[in-house]
Amino acid sequence: MLGGGSSGIDIVGEASDGADVAALVDRHRPDVVLMDIRMPTVDGLAATEQLRRREEAPEVVILTTFNADEHVLRALRAGAAGFVLKDTPPAELVAAVRRVAAGEPVLSPVVTAQLIEHVAGSGRDGRRVRAGALLDRLNDREREVAIAVGQGRSNAEISATLFMSVATVKAHVSRILTKLDLNNRVQIALLAHDAGLLD
Repeated sequence: MLGGGSSGIDIVGEASDGADVAALVDRHRPDVVLMDIRMPTVDGLAATEQLRRREEAPEVVILTTFNADEHVLRALRAGAAGFVLKDTPPAELVAAVRRVAAGEPVLSPVVTAQLIEHVAGSGRDGRRVRAGALLDRLNDREREVAIAVGQGRSNAEISATLFMSVATVKAHVSRILTKLDLNNRVQIALLAHDAGLLD
């Protein structure tokens, strides 16, 4: 599906178990890892958590099904750039890998909201307090940008809504990631949700 010449994607390694992922990443230095959640010894979630803690970690896209939504949230919190469903058409899967390689998350805001709502039950109050404390580190403009990211808006959409240039939006997003020690936009969105700013 990914390896055809027309995809423009080079497959540099393939692992059947999460235990093999780190060594393959060291050897081949991929830009993106497409990670299945269900693998024998070390599952895709643990492998994602291990990878994303490393310096110069590759982006990770989780391959999943709807019945694994609580796992998806764990993977996103670990720094995965998004997820695609196992029945995703080939062209969309290729497009998702390309988008992640270009630094964009591959999450449908609607599906993400459903996943978060489904698993947000227990521990919600504690997460709200922690998320609120983190977001208090942001100035008012950064907070507005964080909320817009949480709403699934692109940089261009945020630019138009908040009347700032796209370059300024990118600078704000960069500062938010640095200030809050986050990996990507998905984690900003989760934080905004946990803080109750998207209700």
